[in-house]
Amino acid sequence: MKFSNDSKKLLEKRIMKPTKSNGRRNIFSYHRVSLACLLWLLAINIGAEKPSTITSDSREVTMEKKSQPIWDRGAIIRGPRDKKWIALEFTGGYYADGGTTILNELKKRSVKASFFFIGDFYRNPAFKSLIERIRDEGHYLGPHSDKHPLYATWENPPKLIISREEFDRDLSQNMLEIVRFGIPKEKARLFIPPYEHFTEEIAEWTRERGMLLINFTPGTRSNADYMEDTDKNFVSAPDMVKSILRKEETDPDGLNGFLLLMHVGAGPGRTRDHLYDYLGELLDELMKRGYHFVRVDEMLADYVPNGPVK
Repeated sequence: MKFSNDSKKLLEKRIMKPTKSNGRRNIFSYHRVSLACLLWLLAINIGAEKPSTITSDSREVTMEKKSQPIWDRGAIIRGPRDKKWIALEFTGGYYADGGTTILNELKKRSVKASFFFIGDFYRNPAFKSLIERIRDEGHYLGPHSDKHPLYATWENPPKLIISREEFDRDLSQNMLEIVRFGIPKEKARLFIPPYEHFTEEIAEWTRERGMLLINFTPGTRSNADYMEDTDKNFVSAPDMVKSILRKEETDPDGLNGFLLLMHVGAGPGRTRDHLYDYLGELLDELMKRGYHFVRVDEMLADYVPNGPVK
């Protein structure tokens, strides 16, 4: 989006600068003002813009295709953008310090979310009651691998470093743990890869098992909530919230079809703040902006495979 010089000057005059208050409410009130200014400028610039496009993995998705998801190397990274739907994704490996807070905030608002855990998480006796509560309160439970292996190098493009046999053995074990919680494999077809990192081969192998590979929608910092205090790339929880609201205000489709990923726990290495402590306020703000929260299998119902799951 490009604005005229006159529009830019008007924006500079009208936009409210953020205060220096440390109160959480300030994050949300500031972005409401920013959104109002943005909508005002859109109104005076309407008609001067060409249809926007979204690029993902060298493929261009035009705004006329809002009813279709966005794919990346065979995995869905964003749902259809023709509805104000958001799917919350929570992954878990070895920590669950945010689990109770997350479920309490979701329950207060009758929001359903989707949880993806590794096999070791499902096997941990300390997490049994949490998993049962997630299941009993109607949230989605799915696989995130068994031992959280790295599937590919961090090169661009990534190179596969796991064999088909290793992949199948690991994912099958993860699925077995899900079944032990009374969830049929056919109800856990959606799979988020470990490290949210994959190749085209991983997407193809997942399809051949009767499942669908999905990931998170890029553009926010929410998936940095696992970082420890000493991490050189540490992102504070308020900054994560700001990145989500900024994306909502600047993306041509807002957060429509967004797969918003967070972690169910960060462990003892993160003490400065936690994104899950801001979840309730974030949900309230996004609901005020007209968004509805759904499970991933509801958002992507038209793309979930049928037939047996291997």
